[in-house]
Amino acid sequence: MSQDFIDLGYRSVGELKEADPESMYQNIMAKRGMHIDRCVLYVYRCAVYYASHSDHDPELLKWWNWKDKK
Repeated sequence: MSQDFIDLGYRSVGELKEADPESMYQNIMAKRGMHIDRCVLYVYRCAVYYASHSDHDPELLKWWNWKDKK
């Protein structure tokens, strides 16, 4: 995962603040030239949440709680 962030141009947690997880997900698939499991998108959502807020809901620090709503 850390290599994904580096390949997307993020060098620090602070740089993820207000990033767009959907764009990150599309960009990493383009860079890798293949489909990537949506779980990666959920991790990106979690990371952006963490970087964008100073107070955190402990449940939102678990990537699986960022799954798509049905």
